[in-house]
Amino acid sequence: MRLFLFSLLFPLFLTLSAQEDEWLTYYENHDYNGTPRYTETMDFCRRLATETDMIHIDTIGISPQGRPVIMLVIDKDVNFTPEKVKQSGKAVLLVQSGIHPGEPDGKEAMLLILRDMVVGNKDLRLLDHVTVLWIPILNVDGHERYSPYSRINQNGPEEMGWRTNAQNLNLNRDYLKADAPETQAWLRAFNRWLPDFFIDCHTTDGADYQYPITQSMETFGNMDAALTLWQRDVYLPAVELKMDQAGFPMFQYVSFRRWHDPRSGLYVRVALPRLSEGYTAIQNRPGLLIETHMLKPYRVRVESTQKLILSTLELLDKEYVTLKELNQKADDFCASESFRKTPLALDFATSFSDSVMVDFLGIEYDRVTSDLSGGDWFRYGEKPETFVLPMFNTILPSYSVRLPEAYIIPPEWTTVIEKLKLHGVSFQTLAQAVDVNVNRYRLKNYAWQKTPNEGRQVMLKLEVDEFTETVSYPAGSVLVLMNQRTARVIAHMLEPKGPDSFVYWGFFNAITEQKEYAESYSMEKIARQMLQENPDLNQQFTTWKEKNPELSKSSYAVLNWFYQQSPWWDVQKDLYPVGRIMNKIDLPVIE
Repeated sequence: MRLFLFSLLFPLFLTLSAQEDEWLTYYENHDYNGTPRYTETMDFCRRLATETDMIHIDTIGISPQGRPVIMLVIDKDVNFTPEKVKQSGKAVLLVQSGIHPGEPDGKEAMLLILRDMVVGNKDLRLLDHVTVLWIPILNVDGHERYSPYSRINQNGPEEMGWRTNAQNLNLNRDYLKADAPETQAWLRAFNRWLPDFFIDCHTTDGADYQYPITQSMETFGNMDAALTLWQRDVYLPAVELKMDQAGFPMFQYVSFRRWHDPRSGLYVRVALPRLSEGYTAIQNRPGLLIETHMLKPYRVRVESTQKLILSTLELLDKEYVTLKELNQKADDFCASESFRKTPLALDFATSFSDSVMVDFLGIEYDRVTSDLSGGDWFRYGEKPETFVLPMFNTILPSYSVRLPEAYIIPPEWTTVIEKLKLHGVSFQTLAQAVDVNVNRYRLKNYAWQKTPNEGRQVMLKLEVDEFTETVSYPAGSVLVLMNQRTARVIAHMLEPKGPDSFVYWGFFNAITEQKEYAESYSMEKIARQMLQENPDLNQQFTTWKEKNPELSKSSYAVLNWFYQQSPWWDVQKDLYPVGRIMNKIDLPVIE
């Protein structure tokens, strides 16, 4: 009888074993230390979609080298559009991997999660109240710059992609300026879906420590207060407990006061809008930055990422109603008059005058002076050591601005207007020319970084004069009302002194250029006439020379100073073209 049962079951065992082998991922087939190329990754995703009706594949964009950027929509009830998912009442989770293809942990983790759901019917309950969007590889061109030498500080996988895209842009510095086609595709998808929660998967450099994984969330003042509390008091305690129980202790993603040196103390900072979690924060959506530890084996990094994604899904399945309500309230508040009554903090600084002591699970190390480079050489051992360290986690606003009722942009600034569309900002167009009383800025005392930053000449130093005047705006000018959910995004783009403003990124560099000049044979005569007609000008000239001793030695600079005081001077130089309308006003717009 036993032999008969075995003869019946043996073909079933063979079938199950063959099916399991058939669905092993590239990572599993390469001893947990390999990551598949773009084509193999896409093929596996398509196999999953063929195997089940709960996965739909969208192409959200095309890379500079012509590769499709795809996004999987995973929904148990076969709801594959934002409209249908919204009607279902589910929360939407967007998971992104491969923005830095040399850090592919998230890609592996999601392939395992989906394979287990589709083939093994595992954890399907986590999709009861959550729809998952997954971008397997955002930086598809960088992914195919495939080499064992992409990440010198990293322990596996055997080969991997490159950090930047084909245009040598770091996509995780591009969210607000949105120069790269991949970022623009992401923004269109994000604003179409408006996910309720976002996960961005990375691997970090910096130092050795025991934690296989760290996390960063925006809980320090740069996003909606209620969402901040939910992340700090509900989400993080729950997932940290799950991770600890699974053997993956997790810590806040921190920086060290002295690079590579944990003993120097730890500090945190607010993520700028150029970064993924900083961007979703100003879009009123919680963002989780996953940073696995580069020195841990690839398998440990993948499994810890997998566990954190699953733990997030488990919590969202329970908290979906609360989270969706908090997101909606944050959107409504940003569109309200109350939001505009309080100055908005655009930049922040970590305070180093106060700290708390924390236990940090480190690795023993010493610091010596290198006989090769002459610098500090941090030499890590293998012995775990718990450090009691100061954590500087008090962050204060360093620059705030009073918001207007609206911004108005002349029609010639087409690139800026196109960027507004990408970010989901609503605006109206003037039907005819109008004179408007606006608050304006004139840029002064500015300076640029000498070398390019992400393909742009950025403005590192800036002061502004602020004044009010009536300006004539032509038909076609764009009116950006601030009574909309994207008010934080708008302010970060259009306020010149914002840390990631379009002024900072060089969109308005042209306004600082002098385009007309006075020849010396004309200006020598005119300058003398100006001094004769205006006795006070001589004292102003003396003061200028005292403040600018080097420039005063240049005949060109001297005559140009007089040119600037003359009626021939270009009064639009340094004049920021975007006006701020401080009071409610009705303007003729195209309906």
